[in-house]
Amino acid sequence: MTDLFARLDISFAVWSACFGAVLLSSGIQRLSGQAFGIVAAPLIALVAPQFLPAGLLLLGITVGLTSIAVDFSALTRAEIIPGFFGRALGAVIAAMVAASITNVNLIAGLTGVAVLIGILLSLSGLRVAIKSTTLVTAGIAAGLMGTITAVGAPPMALLYQHEPAKRARAMQNAFFFWGMCSSVLALAWQGLITAKHLIFAGSLLPAIALGLAVSMPLAHRMERHTLRPYALALSAIAATTLIARLMLA
Repeated sequence: MTDLFARLDISFAVWSACFGAVLLSSGIQRLSGQAFGIVAAPLIALVAPQFLPAGLLLLGITVGLTSIAVDFSALTRAEIIPGFFGRALGAVIAAMVAASITNVNLIAGLTGVAVLIGILLSLSGLRVAIKSTTLVTAGIAAGLMGTITAVGAPPMALLYQHEPAKRARAMQNAFFFWGMCSSVLALAWQGLITAKHLIFAGSLLPAIALGLAVSMPLAHRMERHTLRPYALALSAIAATTLIARLMLA
């Protein structure tokens, strides 16, 4: 383990904080279909911003694939294509922008802004019709936000927030999985994924397994309840701290 921390150039305490963030966010993602990025990204940005967004996006692929498999029967296939198209387009544009950003503290600050925008969208109560145009638009917005900051769920969450829990969870997990894949490919195209990102993600895979294992027995009980207020509150605190730290730097 000591060799791992040396290769990542971080301490055990920092790695443990990242482990906890991924464990918590992966469990919430399974239960709600959102929140992996909005919870994990600001928490990791506080202690290890150098691993964002690539490290978290790599982990997100595993979270999304595992979560979507559980609710596969609830997917509405006609809505997938336009959403996937928009998400991929947004990722390509964002990767070109990300290639010009070299300041990890700036990425941390942008992550904080993205999280606060996501929280405001989530609390807005807006009801947006789910159709091809809104799916493409939300997909592009998610691609831009997710590829630069690893927080891409809010636009799609806005579309599905008034849908039945199982359908909303299934659709958001599908877009989440595709979003992680498209963002990782776009970043790799720009040469923004390194060996450190891969090692970091690999070392935290047990946190995902543990988070999903803990959440599985809770999924049925949570059909009529939500962890959303707690996840949003935690994310807001972390995001505000990130922005304040950037402004005071």
